[in-house]
Amino acid sequence: MRIGVLTGGGDCPGLNAVIRGVVRKGVTVYGHEFVGFRDGWKGPLEGLTMPLGIPQVRGILPRGGTILGSSRTNLFKIENGVERVKENLANLGVDALIAIGGEDTLGVATKLADLGVNVVGVPKTIDNDLNGTDYTFGFDTAVNIAMEAIDRLHTTAESHHRTLIVEVMGRHAGWIALHAGLAGGANVILLPEREFDVDQVAAYVEKRFQHEYAPIVVVAEGAQPLEGQMVLQNQELDSFGHVRLGGIGQWLAEQLAAKTGKEARTVVLGHIQRGGTPTAFDRVLSTRFGLQAIDAVNDGDFGKMVALRGTDIVRIPLIEGTGELKTVPLERYTEAEVFFGS
Repeated sequence: MRIGVLTGGGDCPGLNAVIRGVVRKGVTVYGHEFVGFRDGWKGPLEGLTMPLGIPQVRGILPRGGTILGSSRTNLFKIENGVERVKENLANLGVDALIAIGGEDTLGVATKLADLGVNVVGVPKTIDNDLNGTDYTFGFDTAVNIAMEAIDRLHTTAESHHRTLIVEVMGRHAGWIALHAGLAGGANVILLPEREFDVDQVAAYVEKRFQHEYAPIVVVAEGAQPLEGQMVLQNQELDSFGHVRLGGIGQWLAEQLAAKTGKEARTVVLGHIQRGGTPTAFDRVLSTRFGLQAIDAVNDGDFGKMVALRGTDIVRIPLIEGTGELKTVPLERYTEAEVFFGS
């Protein structure tokens, strides 16, 4: 069997570990042949390929990013996109595809599966917001990077008696903000799932200063104030219809400085969170996902996505992972509120 592999959407620590797991088991156990598609769905759309065998996956386990490249190409927004992909797969002799990506990449995979393409999905997002799986790889790495940043910011905040706002990734789900904020001892955590009252945040900040400590506020990029006006860098949309977020941290810093009379600064972690080498947890999870994905292809179990349930890797219908986002439950946020302002 000849199998295509692609990685789509934002890069993520652990992508290369998945590719390695797929290829190593696919070649040595099943005797399959692989072709790497370059730059996400742009690869099968335009016939962009690279060799993908055991020599190509040696030494990539600890590497961040993806050796296949990535893009946010949406086949269903391109004229004759699906037909072009099917034609290229046939011309290349590709019998099945393994698509590694988040809601958008796997959303395309879900539609292609419905149209008869043999595809298996592997969930990837640092936001941890894909349904059907307890965790996605890349999330643990992102949280640890953000936590380390918060740890370092505590000392400079104390030295200068200022409020520091740490803006982390999280468009519609605040898992990174919640976990990094709890692990880093943040004094306020703001999530997209719950609009915040800036006056209440200011009260938490002032209370922290009363204890002779400087506050750290962690805010997800998609968090919104009570007025409901999302802060945007611009109104442009990507090919999947997403706005470009950013700016909530700076807006909040200006508000808090005006309301508390204390200096406030913003640190936007941005792409730092998803760059660099993956943690041990993400390396193991990514590898297991890759091993199970090639098993699914070998079994002809298409239209499925591998997922983590407890400590087991299971197969679920692709639509279960992409049909609805997994957001932070209110009770999880309530747990964190105990520490706000203290």
